Amino acid sequence: MKKILGHLAWALVSVAAGGALAGIAFNRGEQINSLWLVVASGCTYLVGFRFYGKFIAAKVMMLDNDRATPAERLRNGHDFEPTNRWILFGHHFAAIAGPGPLVGPTLAAQFGYLPGTLWIIIGCVLGGAVQDFIILFCSMRRNGKSLGEMAREEIGKVGGFTALLTVMLIMIILLAVIALVVVNALKDSPWGTFTIAATMPIAIFMGLYLRYWRPGKVLEVSLIGFVLVVLAILGGEAVSKSALLAPWFTLGGMALAVSVIIYGFFASALPVWLLLAPRDYLSTFVKLGVVFMLAVGILFVRPGLEMPAFTQFTDGNGPIFAGKIFPFCFITIACGAISGFHSLISSGTTPKMIAKEWHAWPVGYGSMLLEGFVAIMAMIAACALQPGVFFAVNSPEGIVGATPAAATATITGWGYPVTTAEMDALARDVGESTLFHRTGGAPSLALGMAHIFASSGGGKAILGFWYHFAIMFEALFILTIIDAGTRVGRFMLQDLLGHFWKPVGRTSWMPGVIGTSALIVLAWGYFLIQGVRDPLGGINSLWPLFGIANQLLAAVALCVATTILIKMHRARYLWITVVPLTWLVTVTYTAAYQKIFSAHPRIGFLAQASELQAALDAGLVEAAKVSMTRTLIFNNRLDAVVCGLFLVLVTLILIDSVRVWVGILQGTRDAVVREAPFVLSRLRPEEV
Repeated sequence: MKKILGHLAWALVSVAAGGALAGIAFNRGEQINSLWLVVASGCTYLVGFRFYGKFIAAKVMMLDNDRATPAERLRNGHDFEPTNRWILFGHHFAAIAGPGPLVGPTLAAQFGYLPGTLWIIIGCVLGGAVQDFIILFCSMRRNGKSLGEMAREEIGKVGGFTALLTVMLIMIILLAVIALVVVNALKDSPWGTFTIAATMPIAIFMGLYLRYWRPGKVLEVSLIGFVLVVLAILGGEAVSKSALLAPWFTLGGMALAVSVIIYGFFASALPVWLLLAPRDYLSTFVKLGVVFMLAVGILFVRPGLEMPAFTQFTDGNGPIFAGKIFPFCFITIACGAISGFHSLISSGTTPKMIAKEWHAWPVGYGSMLLEGFVAIMAMIAACALQPGVFFAVNSPEGIVGATPAAATATITGWGYPVTTAEMDALARDVGESTLFHRTGGAPSLALGMAHIFASSGGGKAILGFWYHFAIMFEALFILTIIDAGTRVGRFMLQDLLGHFWKPVGRTSWMPGVIGTSALIVLAWGYFLIQGVRDPLGGINSLWPLFGIANQLLAAVALCVATTILIKMHRARYLWITVVPLTWLVTVTYTAAYQKIFSAHPRIGFLAQASELQAALDAGLVEAAKVSMTRTLIFNNRLDAVVCGLFLVLVTLILIDSVRVWVGILQGTRDAVVREAPFVLSRLRPEEV
């Protein structure tokens, strides 16, 4: 009877998933309630986890709890340590959940709510969760080896070295773009800037508190940290209204960019316990709390989606970024559907902490589904805004006009009415001087979140608090990735340069640590400053480049995963990774080709460089802007070269991988599975 009831329950969940998906896909002309998106995603993710994820775990991976994991076999109390699966779930989710699932859906909302929503739901189940889960499994069976190490062992030395170089270059672009998002969010915002600045000494205080003053008192310092963060938000409001202090925290884009670059250097070079670890812990605390609050707020308020299913910008002339739904929707939303960055985490700390093999199912597959749900909530928050307000906040002045009057006239002309008075009133309500031209996605997402939170109780009186709370939440997401990403990039650079001069490769040699930290920070800092100087807001060119790079990294991870699956099962389960790999290669190569060679200046890097060069040659550029124009020309050409380099590197990995696959399937190459030998697990139940 119990089994029958279980089957019936899952049948009802499946029907609800299908019905809700059909409802949002075919609804036209009427406003749709956000609960449809919640039901469609939640039920689909549950079905995907229970059936598809478990099928991969049982039939493809053949997970075995009697097999000792690296956490048990190599246990050292430092890197390798068996960890409770739910604690590890929280750690893994916090590590993979950067700004992508928040910002990507917000930017892609310019196409309407439907394209991005379907991609987040379907892509997450069949692509992102599969990649994260299989890479985690592969690393777990290989003593916690990194993606680059597995590529070198499974594909070959050429593919392995190319993968290491590709990952490091992609990391540089990723860090630059997410730093640009936080710069655009905090620009000319003394409230937000003060709050984020305050979290840094709070994190250092927490680090010192746990290391010297009250070792082991984690709950105690957590409560203190939470109270201090709330006080920082409230203090930000007082600072923003102070004639004396407000100017000190009202920073332009360039000043903020330099500040973030300096912060990135110290976060990479300082001892991990002093800044990075307590800041990441504080960030995790805030992340999980806000995600829960947003979910409850959406269920309580049940906002309607003001954005239509499709906008007229599906034609490729969108104000936020140019390009048609295919391929640009699918690279704009990377994290939340499938993200190559996750493969670095799945082959990083997480496989060294899994106590039992079956824990990889909820940790690897389940964490990605939760990130997909976060992306759905971000889509709801963005689409719950009036479209006119959404486009006024996200459109750069180079597209809609430099003045509020020009911007509102342009946006109203698109069919999305908005007035200057309405925008001014909204800015006053949230404690900002203006909300026009706040590109990057973070401010509009914060507005949507604040609207949902305020509608749950308190109304306009607390809208400003919730707006800056949301900005702080998003900035913490981003700075966590800058913290960890810069340090990981430094490790990669040290590993690479250590082949030429061994002292540089030692992570204990401080001159090497400082030098490689500076090189990594200067590399992503260059692209960050390029984005700040861009008259179109930077997001138009850099976010697609970030999406392409991130999805190409996912293609590299899926090449490694496919190679290992072929060695284990030959062609039987090839489709599990080859289907998402084929889709990613199609999308990213199409997007990369268009970004390099499109004749549309807002899409093609080379076309924009040619347009600027023609204006310069014709004497149409003001004397004061000649130097900046030359810089923009160089930057666009550099972006084209970087994009082309990514394609060449990933193509080399693909060719090397296919060579291995064909050899194994034809029987001309040995299918050597390089797993660690089986050791019987002796972990007691109370230890896991």
